[in-house]
Amino acid sequence: MSTYAIGDLQGCLEPLQRLLDRINFDPADDKLWLVGDLINRGPDSLQTLRLVYELRENAVVVLGNHDLHFLAVAYGHRDEGRHDTFETLLDADDLAHMAAWLRQCPLLHRDPQLGFTMTHAGIPPIWNLAQAEARAREVEAVLQGEQFEQYLAHMYGNEPSRWSDQLVGPERWRLITNYFTRMRFCTAEGELELHTKTSAKQAPAGFLPWFAHPEHRCRNDKIIFGHWAALRGQATARNVYALDTGCVWGGSLTALRLEDERLFHCRCQ
Repeated sequence: MSTYAIGDLQGCLEPLQRLLDRINFDPADDKLWLVGDLINRGPDSLQTLRLVYELRENAVVVLGNHDLHFLAVAYGHRDEGRHDTFETLLDADDLAHMAAWLRQCPLLHRDPQLGFTMTHAGIPPIWNLAQAEARAREVEAVLQGEQFEQYLAHMYGNEPSRWSDQLVGPERWRLITNYFTRMRFCTAEGELELHTKTSAKQAPAGFLPWFAHPEHRCRNDKIIFGHWAALRGQATARNVYALDTGCVWGGSLTALRLEDERLFHCRCQ
């Protein structure tokens, strides 16, 4: 049995099918980890989500910002943007079923036996694994509970930009969500800069890539993430594995076999 972590799909069904063929994925024996952003921007969000749903017994999915945005649109808390590609999803007869399943997906997945932790965007330098997992569980409980609609209604925004244990309610949920699904650059104290989407070498003044802080509290833990296509799969910290290699932008789709850390790639059109 092998475990494969795969980067951002964003509705790119055909490259996913080719990559699964290349790694000889066997749903009877193998497991998939998916770093989120299953849908949006690509050509076939509906069939991509349906395929992942069919494999759900053998797959772990963490939510990405595009997945959460889709939930906000599907539940009427946000209009589609001009670059969104949700049309077929929103018209699908199984929309409610798949949206309900997405609500049950975590923000963070950790496997102590394999020694890997996965989130969509990463873990801020101010949290160790136990703290990150606790914060993820907070928002997951909201996503799966009676405050779900309130969460979606207040999910968008860049503030607050820095963690405080005194944060409560929607502001606390929003910042936790931004850390796990939107983060690229931050300070050592966890202040987020959410506008810049460039490569790691073009950090805005006073900020570093979240994984580049030398005193990161997870610097000895293996972290899998996606979200940051501009990295092209290259991160400067030895303990992090950047799997968003820009498939939807004409790059490649990447899988990491966790047992031996071998990478597999599939070119995308």
